[in-house]
Amino acid sequence: MTKAGTFRQPPLRKLGAALRAELPTICGLVMTAVVYGFGQRWMHDFSNLVFTAAVFAVLFAMMIWCAFGVVRHAEVLAQYCGEPYGTLILTMSVVVIEVTIMATVMLTGDPNPTLPRDTVYAVTMIVLNGMVGASVIAGALRHRQQQYSLQGAVAFLAVITSLSVISLIIPTFTRSTPDSSVTPVQAVTFALLTTLLYGGFLLIQTMRHRTFFIEAGADAHGEHKARGPVYPAWAHAALLLLTLLPVVLLAEPLALIVDFGLEKLHAPPTLGGIVIAILVLSPEGMASLKAASQNHLQRSVNLSLGSALSTIGLTIPAMLVISLISGTPLQLGLAPADAILLGVTLMIAQMTFSGAPTNILLGGVHLVLFATFVVLIFNP
Repeated sequence: MTKAGTFRQPPLRKLGAALRAELPTICGLVMTAVVYGFGQRWMHDFSNLVFTAAVFAVLFAMMIWCAFGVVRHAEVLAQYCGEPYGTLILTMSVVVIEVTIMATVMLTGDPNPTLPRDTVYAVTMIVLNGMVGASVIAGALRHRQQQYSLQGAVAFLAVITSLSVISLIIPTFTRSTPDSSVTPVQAVTFALLTTLLYGGFLLIQTMRHRTFFIEAGADAHGEHKARGPVYPAWAHAALLLLTLLPVVLLAEPLALIVDFGLEKLHAPPTLGGIVIAILVLSPEGMASLKAASQNHLQRSVNLSLGSALSTIGLTIPAMLVISLISGTPLQLGLAPADAILLGVTLMIAQMTFSGAPTNILLGGVHLVLFATFVVLIFNP
């Protein structure tokens, strides 16, 4: 090998590693260009069911791949910013994806007034039962018992419980409307109160009581390592936005196919919310499970409870504002059985995080509740 070759090869290897790491962004942008440049027929003609199913699978897989790319850049930014800012960047990115997809599905085709409620309920149940249960069990199998910050978990659950009751249970029992929708006055009030409470929580999390959300004895800037090459912070911020772009733009064709599929298969309406919940939660779910298995339960708690809180605290107000502006009807109240299951979930979550350490039995209880939720989707 020549001397010149010795000096040229490392930059080429770095370039190759960078291109491989950014494949989700590159492929996502290319697919977005193809769909909007040549795929107008795919977005409106669903007569070929096999082809439509294939398009849905490709779009769904691409959006999840891009979502994992968002996680990678958020993890690097977390190293620059430290916790809990790193987790906050990730949850905010996921909220952008969630709000975009829900708004697109809700406003595309026939109005779907229950989609935001079904999605938020699905996210809450998947997080508080599926993610928390799996993470606690994964951590317990490897480390028997795990510690976390009790003050941080209590703060999360206090706000989650309050916002869940205000957003999903109270509308079921109000008498101002004949169904589980809200009046304009209630919509404005609920949106304002929810936003203010979530904003207050963020001040506590990032400023006044930041230590509540940091693992004891851990370096806030090095609690977890990101995969792939590391660039300057501004580059990761820009790439994070570029990786989000395909997810946002591909939401419309995905929404059209989801709406068609639910009608064609006579599937439960809540299944649309489940599809969106799986899409937006898959990166955080994997990150939470990995953190718990590596004995970083505090980061797992921040990810799981943070995603549930941001979904309720930001998605519900955003959907209420969209509903008021567009005139699209919005129903938030849960059916009685779902409201009871949500109440039990919140109560068990309070017990799980009422005192350290956690144990495997508590994880099993959450998974049982999650299985009950899945059964009730198809057999309400």
